[in-house]
Parts: sequence; structure tokens; C-alpha cells
Amino acid sequence: MQKTVLSNGMTIVTESIPYVRSVTLGFWLKVGSRHEGASQYGMSHMIEHMMFKGTGRRTARQIAETIDATGGQLNAFTDKEHTCYYGKVPDQHLALLIDVLADMLQNSTFDSGELEKEKCVVLEEIRMYEDSPDDLVHEAIAERLLCPHPLGRGVLGTPSSVQSFQREDLLDYLTKQYVPPSMIISAVGNISHQQVVDAIEGHFSGYKGVSPAPQTAPVPNGQGDFVRMKDIEQVHLCLGVPGLSRKDEDRYVLHVLDTALGGGMSSRLFQSLREEKGLVYSTYSYHSCYEDLGLAGIYAGTSPDNAASVTDLIKLECQRMAGKGLTPDELNRAKEQMKGSMLLSLENMATRMSRLAKAELYDEGLLSPEEIVAKIDAVTGEDVQRVAERLFGNVTFSLALVGPTYWGQLNTLIMETAG
Repeated sequence: MQKTVLSNGMTIVTESIPYVRSVTLGFWLKVGSRHEGASQYGMSHMIEHMMFKGTGRRTARQIAETIDATGGQLNAFTDKEHTCYYGKVPDQHLALLIDVLADMLQNSTFDSGELEKEKCVVLEEIRMYEDSPDDLVHEAIAERLLCPHPLGRGVLGTPSSVQSFQREDLLDYLTKQYVPPSMIISAVGNISHQQVVDAIEGHFSGYKGVSPAPQTAPVPNGQGDFVRMKDIEQVHLCLGVPGLSRKDEDRYVLHVLDTALGGGMSSRLFQSLREEKGLVYSTYSYHSCYEDLGLAGIYAGTSPDNAASVTDLIKLECQRMAGKGLTPDELNRAKEQMKGSMLLSLENMATRMSRLAKAELYDEGLLSPEEIVAKIDAVTGEDVQRVAERLFGNVTFSLALVGPTYWGQLNTLIMETAG
């Protein structure tokens, strides 16, 4: 990896991989839904949409056609702590990709008429999300565990907040948040570091701004339940507890624990709930590690008649791990699964590009694959049991549940098992 910090504060990190014929490049910004005020809910995501709606040099159609004509891809996403605009093109089109992205980030017009149309697009995105119960429960468990911290809110906003946005609101937010010290350019592929630096300097020499003031946020409540009735066949549920932050020393232990608990077909949850008892088709555990806090969750989709049993069995597996940890075979299998998954993921250029950027976003330093393997290998069974006790010992699980309207008293039963 090579790194350059420009005089205006922009950071450029690259990794040269000469055996590929492509380049994957992303402009990452340290702004997401956690940085929004009460009247700005969903604004980071709306700005991301508006960046594709035209600049002083290109219409929205021309932006799309320019990259499509190379055989490449152009896209973006907004997360809770960052926003990314990225593309992948054949290596000979690197300069064009940078030109298009720089044009979007500096010269987007934010036309009022386009904004009104894009509000309708985002409203449809919100409705689509509401029609996906397995997504809805993840959003709900985060809200219950993390609110009133802004990380407890979703990225899309609400219909009322989205409809309230005016062009001047977006431009004001953009001026404060889209500043050089908050921007990281990450590039991977058949490139030279200086080639990327020269191109970025050529486009952003006049780009100025200072970092916004540090944000203060309330402490999460860490508990609560959510139940939503929908005309669907299954009950989709998540049990959750407060997790660990990206800066926690037990982060790698958590990865091993999560893999063993619900990280694949050999995991405890999959074997218990699906293979042994046939109660679910899909179940898994996950953890969301943010800069200063986290969330550990477990998902399952099951029939209404089995929801109470599934909830009890999930809690039982968590308590077993806190009480007895993992067997030596489980520990070794989880560690080997993690190492193999990590090494295979490095064959994906987008993963490598994201890895470079996040090391800078969170000021973590980029670990080599060998260093990551060493950290995984260092995790012991005692470590896993200790972290399981941190997460699941003497804790009240929060529950998020979306299920059919005909399940009667099961609502009360589920609420009791979550308590």
C-alpha cells in the first residue's frame, strides 16, 4: 500500500496489482446517517442520489453512458458512518473514471426539478424496504438497541423527512460535510500510485474546506422490543444485545465467536435450528461494529407456531456459549473458516479497495493478511467464552419481530420469552 495526503487534507491510498487489467477506485467520505441532525434524517442518502442527476458538464444520462461505454461500472452507497462513490473500469480508462467522479462531487447541479423526482425514487426505496420483513427486523433491532444514538436510525430517512428536503438544505449539508479532510480516495488495480495522485491533484487543487466539529451523541438505551404485523407467511425475528466497537481489543475474538455461533452451515445455530430440529430455513448471527459502539444480533425466519421455540433455542445457544465456550474442534473450525474466507475475499478488487479505505476511515492501520491470520490464530477458547459472557451473560435480549396478523396470543408469548 502507498499513501499520500494532499495539502488540502485529502488522503489517497493505492495498491498496485499489475496482473489484472482493471482499476477499482472509490471516493469515500466520513459522513453517513449518524452525522445527521433531527431535521436531516436521510439527507446523506439523498445527496448520494443527487450526485448522479447531472453536473454542469454532463446530464444524468451522459454520466451513465460515459462509464457504460468503457464496459465498466459506476455506483455509490450510503452507510451509517460513511458514503462511497466508486467505479471499476479497464485500466486504460482510469483518467476518465476519476474525471467523472470528480465532476459529480464538485459540479453536481442539484436541480430542484430533479430533486422532486428523486424524492419519489427514495420514497419507493423506503416502501420496498417496508416490503422486506427480513430487512425490517434488522433495522428495528438496531433502533431498539442503539437509540437515541443516531446510529440507531436507518439510512433512508422517513417519508416526511425526505419530502421536507429543499435544494438549499442539501447544499448546506454538502458544504459542511463534503470537505477534503473527510475524503479518502482508494484505488486498486493495474495502476501506479503517482498516476492516481497526479490525476486527483489535477481535479481537486482548488477543493477546500475544514473538518466539521466533533459530534456528541446520547448514550444508547440498549433494550426494548418491536413487533410489526404484516400479511406474510413467516415470522421474521431478530434477538440482539449491545456489541463491541471497532476499537475494542476483543474484536477478533468476536469474529471467531460469531462464526461459530451463526456463521455458516456448520455453525451451532444452523445445526441446531435447521439440521437437528427442522424449525427454520434461514438463520445466522451477525455483528455490527461501529467506531464507538456495536450490536450483536441473531436472525431466524420460521412459522408462527415455532417462533417461541426458536426464540428459546437461540437464547439457549447463546447462554451455552457464555457458560461453556466452544469445543476445541469448534474453535479450530471457526478460525480456519475465518482465515479461508478472508484470503478468498482478497481475490475481489472491490474488497481490497474497501479494505484500504476503511483502514484510513477508522485510523486503524492496514494489517497484512499474515498479521490478520496471526490475530485469528491467537484467539483461545477462554477468550471466546469470556467475550460470550460479556455479550450474553446476565443480559436482557431485545427482540424485533415481523409476523402475520393471524398468530393471536403468540405476540404475548414471544414478548415473555424475550424478557
